[in-house]
Amino acid sequence: MSDTTPTPTPAFPAGSVLGYPRIGPRRELKKAIEAFWAGRSTADDVEQVAADLRRRTRTRLAGLGLATDAPAIPSAFSFYDHVLDTAVLLGAVPERFADLQDADGRLDLAGYSTVARGRGDDLPLEMTKWFDSNYHYLVPEIGPGTTFRYASDRPVAELAEGLAEGVLTRPVVVGPVTFLALSKPTADAPEGFSPLDRLDDVLPVYVRLLTELAAAGATWVQLDEPALVSDSTGVPAQRLHEAVRHAYRVLATELARPQRPAILLAAPYGDLGAAWPVVAATDVEGVAIDVVRGAAPTTAPDGLSTKTLVAGVVDGHNVWRADLDAKLAVLEQLEGLGAAAVTVGTSTSLFHVPHDVADEPALDPTLASWLAFADQKVVEVATLAEGLTEGREAVHEQLLAAADALRTRAAAPGVVRPEVRERVAALTEAQFSRGTFEARREAQAARLALPPLPTTTIGSFPQTSQIRKARAAFGTGDLTAEQYEDEMKAEIRRVVELQEGIGLDVLVHGEPERNDMVQYFAENLDGFSVTQNGWVQSYGSRCTRPSILWGDVSRPAPITVAWAQYAQSLTDKPMKGMLTGPVTILAWSFVRDDQPLGDTANQVALALRDEIADLEAAGIAIVQVDEPALRELLPLREADQAAYLDWSVRSFRLSTAGVRDDTQIHTHLCYSEFGEIIDAIEGLDADVTSIEAARSKMEILGDISAAGYPRGIGPGVYDIHSPRVPSEGEVTDLLASAVRSIDVGQLWVNPDCGLKTRRYEEVTPSLEHLVQATRTVRATL
Repeated sequence: MSDTTPTPTPAFPAGSVLGYPRIGPRRELKKAIEAFWAGRSTADDVEQVAADLRRRTRTRLAGLGLATDAPAIPSAFSFYDHVLDTAVLLGAVPERFADLQDADGRLDLAGYSTVARGRGDDLPLEMTKWFDSNYHYLVPEIGPGTTFRYASDRPVAELAEGLAEGVLTRPVVVGPVTFLALSKPTADAPEGFSPLDRLDDVLPVYVRLLTELAAAGATWVQLDEPALVSDSTGVPAQRLHEAVRHAYRVLATELARPQRPAILLAAPYGDLGAAWPVVAATDVEGVAIDVVRGAAPTTAPDGLSTKTLVAGVVDGHNVWRADLDAKLAVLEQLEGLGAAAVTVGTSTSLFHVPHDVADEPALDPTLASWLAFADQKVVEVATLAEGLTEGREAVHEQLLAAADALRTRAAAPGVVRPEVRERVAALTEAQFSRGTFEARREAQAARLALPPLPTTTIGSFPQTSQIRKARAAFGTGDLTAEQYEDEMKAEIRRVVELQEGIGLDVLVHGEPERNDMVQYFAENLDGFSVTQNGWVQSYGSRCTRPSILWGDVSRPAPITVAWAQYAQSLTDKPMKGMLTGPVTILAWSFVRDDQPLGDTANQVALALRDEIADLEAAGIAIVQVDEPALRELLPLREADQAAYLDWSVRSFRLSTAGVRDDTQIHTHLCYSEFGEIIDAIEGLDADVTSIEAARSKMEILGDISAAGYPRGIGPGVYDIHSPRVPSEGEVTDLLASAVRSIDVGQLWVNPDCGLKTRRYEEVTPSLEHLVQATRTVRATL
């Protein structure tokens, strides 16, 4: 129980960030861990690279203005995923991987990697989106029998690592309520079981962690509880609130300081809403709130007067330079709430943005002056902290510079283009609708003449080293445009021949010419710019370079038509034209924040509509417009979702509704909890929708069946996010399960996602198993 004599709370720094990019400015961690997976290096080699990255991060953040004698610098490193790290810390490893743990429940780096990536018939943990970001986390599996124990001391070791260099860091761990709310029940869990039922069994491990951190010298610890800002965890709000009351009664009240560090409960990604007074009433010493996606509170709930309020006014999601004057005004307003202290923070961890604008010498200097990557955001935090503590005059020049950047951006050529805006303004309802699905189905069946359970892939094929070298050589001028085109056509021919040999029914050209499914289009549309080193972690070792959408969007010339037309000339089978949809282009870019997203989406949709018209005129009978991020942008609060689904669905329909009835429109969705957005998927009015389903073992089939979804559906039967090759029997079982739930006339057979990140030695046998399994199931119809 708590001591009757309160222990003074150590001061929280005036400025801090909730997290920082962890993959490395040049993707050093990605390269190190992939070399380890490939057997080219040892675990010790990876540990050395990781330790060097952590040291460089501490040094960099200190140099940018964060304190080293107070816990301003977060210790938030991960080899793969922070949710997996928490599961490993708790010893919560699925039974199928229990043999990888030692007697104390610990995993070495090889075991950790296996849980993330799978082995043989042992599937890895399921993967899904982290709130409304483009990051993917691994979903823990928790059942009534899951054993919890203190099985990793990495947070303590990394704290000690910083202290040895004279830097007091702040350990960051996923909080117990969010960890359990984001977990899924094990397959053998009884009906009605929720992982949150195990809260009392998890808390002793957190108690042990907190006491170990305090003993090692930690003064503050950050426990992330973003589940509190979302209505999409599947846990009712009241239950989440009660779980928070109970968890932090154990961790903050019953475990008194100095037995533990002061606790910063962080709630990034949105507004706490009804959870705000619940959090304020706990005995944690600090609360970090998102004042970018969430509103700045105007009233002080009970308990706030004893707490530090870390105001996340600097946007951790996007890359635009902050209006420092407006942010400082928000901070000054928050000081009036009566918190024990108000300090400056980021709205989320900065691992959602690249490292440094200064590392982009090829970026237009005017555009660069509008941007703030992670390092610039740290400087903004430090500037605002100085302004809040020392007064506005102390940062007068910085406030003027930020205001000047905003004015320059608003008036720059291309930001507003009247001809683009006039086209959007002239849209009519007829441009958002196609003919009836029944008429389209008949026309497409006659044109395509496909067998039952038609087989296809999602679009991309492996990007080999030869492809990447050719693209790099073209970029440096070592290959002419004609030589580069010849290289790409040779690869397309190989991909088409491979698909013909395997026996797929609907083919793709493999997309060798595309560096990324969004960046490729950004490079060919007006209003976008791309980076050289703007890497952001997507999942594990997978990184992307989000493009920057800064101005009004239009298509100056056809983008994909010549490649699709060439590929179709190589085969009599239908060849899909492959496009990325307007919502995904927005979701996987850093998008302008000076107009509604729906307006920007319609500009992108009109550019794609023109591309689809040209594909159709070139004889392409199937066009796939991928929207893997449709659910990703879904607002976390239910009250905001209808408006989003309206504009997002309409933008897709605007891009696709101009085609003839006999042109088949496909789309692809990733990580989609189908039931949550079934009405929206119906509203897309695509003829065929493919969805990831293999890793979750077809869990979505119940939602599809219950909804009475009438259109073509391709639940993935091959999980491409793992290097393992599914057996023919495994694919047959998944497909047979689909046939039992869905009308066979609707079903398509495909992998979960594109094959770009895989190797041909994995892809070829996997697709062969897919086709043979389809033939086996067809024979039973």
